[in-house]
Amino acid sequence: MQVYAQLLDEDTYLCSVSSMYRILGEHHQVRERRRLARHPARVRPELVATGPGQVFSWDITKLAGPVKGKYFDAYVMIDIYSRYIVGAVVHAHESGPLAVEMMKEIFGVHGIPQVVHADRGTSMTSKTVAALLSDLEVTRSHSRPKVSNDNPYSEAWFKTLKYAPTFPERFGALADARGFLADFVQWYNHEHRHTGIGLHSPADVHYGLAAAKATDRFATLTIARATNPARFSSSTPPKILHLPDSAWINPPLPAEPAA
Repeated sequence: MQVYAQLLDEDTYLCSVSSMYRILGEHHQVRERRRLARHPARVRPELVATGPGQVFSWDITKLAGPVKGKYFDAYVMIDIYSRYIVGAVVHAHESGPLAVEMMKEIFGVHGIPQVVHADRGTSMTSKTVAALLSDLEVTRSHSRPKVSNDNPYSEAWFKTLKYAPTFPERFGALADARGFLADFVQWYNHEHRHTGIGLHSPADVHYGLAAAKATDRFATLTIARATNPARFSSSTPPKILHLPDSAWINPPLPAEPAA
């Protein structure tokens, strides 16, 4: 635009400003002159578990304390295949060392997984957590920035927790929050029938009891069909009772058709 104005002052008109930019663009002479930081695109995490103990996902959620502005931090780790909560603790604050303490206890009970997935919170990306997982040769996986869907199992579990009819508006003390979470995890692991795992409990899937229970269920359904066939529209078992072969965080995108 400076050139355009200067030429007009010299009684010369060559072309419009937009035409100047078009010609400059064709000759690759229009570019950003400032030095800009260019961040590489974050890799989309694609994780699969075909059995318990392979991929653990974890996150931290806030629990409202006795007064406004006071919160407790619930650290929760879940096995994405079985949906079993392998560890859940509540602390007065969030820190990497506390996360490491939880992981050491979990790995001692449930074994060392192949992958640990988390978002990019300060504790999840802390040097203490990174050092522990590196020493144990566990692959670290992280969500992309501002992409909550990259950690779906933890996010879904927190929703189940906080939408439970018994979830209180506030916890009176740290001990109250710890007691509630312990009871809720016990119920979820052993009594809750999860639709994502064929309406089995996470404990049945985690400890290999689901196959036997599925056989018993189908036997019950077979007897029911034989007794009252008119009540059933199909001879095949309900799909909702099917235990998936795998659990994914971001299954691979379908390949684009060849040009």
